[in-house]
Amino acid sequence: MQWVQLVVLGLLLGGVYAMMASGLTLLFGVMRVVNLAHAAFILLAAYLTYTLFENVAMDPMISLVVTMPLMFGLGVVLYLILFPRLEASPRYVEMTVLLTFGLALIVEGMLTFVFTGIFRSVRPVYSSTAINLGEIFMPTSQFYASTISFGLLIVLWAVLRFTKTGTAIRATMQNRSAAQIVGVNVRRVSAISFGIGMALAGAAGSLLSFMFPFFPARHWQWVAILLALIVLGGMGSIKGAVIGALLLAIASAFVTDLFGPTWSPITFYLTLFLILMLKPEGLFGAKVRL
Repeated sequence: MQWVQLVVLGLLLGGVYAMMASGLTLLFGVMRVVNLAHAAFILLAAYLTYTLFENVAMDPMISLVVTMPLMFGLGVVLYLILFPRLEASPRYVEMTVLLTFGLALIVEGMLTFVFTGIFRSVRPVYSSTAINLGEIFMPTSQFYASTISFGLLIVLWAVLRFTKTGTAIRATMQNRSAAQIVGVNVRRVSAISFGIGMALAGAAGSLLSFMFPFFPARHWQWVAILLALIVLGGMGSIKGAVIGALLLAIASAFVTDLFGPTWSPITFYLTLFLILMLKPEGLFGAKVRL
């Protein structure tokens, strides 16, 4: 039954990874933005959740109603201020990498100044309990976080599938120029997409705040993991991001069991290296043409 336990733990953690990666791959699919600041904004939301918990005793899962709208608004503002002026650049993708790298450093510096560099964590009652199903156990915090993550992913799928804005987003992801020709306001769609990606980062920050300890520079580790997830699934593919997150989380659980937690990150880094070498378009991405 040991392998069943590892699969369960991998799926629980993979659900949260999937939500984190979906926001990042949505931005690349719509805007061709490689957002290196995505994990930094996740940490920003985690610190906001920590502040609400320490000062007004707000449960981190309830804090989603605060972090998600705030991060959505921040995302829209950041897009409108920073990204339209880059659209005419022949090196747009490269410029977004540099821009978001700078944003990550700014967020990290602000968090270090306000909260210092020590580890923080949110400790609600359920953060140290488990749900037992016979010989299988599930950490309560991971179960709650994964359930909420899958719920938000279903909402994201419904928005993309059944709303007019979602149709415009999907059209822009498939062919930005064609979408603009048929009347889609791609700048408005990009702003909304950036906001949605940031809202998912806000939700991830609230959930991760009671799953893992964090400090301002922790985002560099997370962004490497997230890049591995979306490269495996295919850049711009939300379905690929979800499947890649679940597969790599399960693989990481087995590596942790066999070799110890120190070796767990190598699962993601090695996958990133192999996919870029052997199949750079990922599992569900568009075929790369030279």
